[in-house]
Amino acid sequence: MPLATYKDLCIDAIDPHALSAFWGPLLDWEAHPHDDGGSCLRVGDEVRVWVNQVPEPKTAKNRLHLDIRAASLQPALDAGAVVHDEQPRWTVLFDPDGQEFCVFVRDRPVSEPAYELVWDVTGDEDAAHRLARWWGEALGGDVVRDEGWSHVENVSGLPFEAIVFQPVPEDKTTKNRIHIDVTTDDVGALVVAGATAVREKGDGGIGWTVMADPAGNEFCAFTPD
Repeated sequence: MPLATYKDLCIDAIDPHALSAFWGPLLDWEAHPHDDGGSCLRVGDEVRVWVNQVPEPKTAKNRLHLDIRAASLQPALDAGAVVHDEQPRWTVLFDPDGQEFCVFVRDRPVSEPAYELVWDVTGDEDAAHRLARWWGEALGGDVVRDEGWSHVENVSGLPFEAIVFQPVPEDKTTKNRIHIDVTTDDVGALVVAGATAVREKGDGGIGWTVMADPAGNEFCAFTPD
């Protein structure tokens, strides 16, 4: 029995309206700017991404980013992305807020869904696999160990093909600018499993708990009440 259910993705940005206008067409999700400065991406009535306004600019490499499989880089470039680094199999770009994402150009038809959520884990392949296993157990997904990284697939409610966990040498130095939200019946069970409850927050009558996973990555847990 999973401890939590995937809810949505949250992105901090200086200009949420501009960022949602950028990401909406690329992901084929509808951008909905809010009067309070925030925004979201929806499919019908389902919110898949919240874009929250923050005053501080991005100062460190994101621990989470999106990988996109596409027929060309051009749609991202036309929308305002900037090339940061070119690798043999993918290109690293910056979105309008300076957030990294990767595009894998395919010369064959792109299957759906065509994107993954990628999570950096400080350490080696074993460290990445341990965190993948933790999240797989927390969300009830299937954990697969690949050569060099691990991923979690078949996660209920996840609008991405998988969550990939890859090892990196650098430590986490600042609050994650991208994080996931989950729903749970028991925040305490997540703590027993290895998460940390950081603080309680609320907005408009809705409350949630800001938490950190065993590697110190922030996520938010919402309870039914």
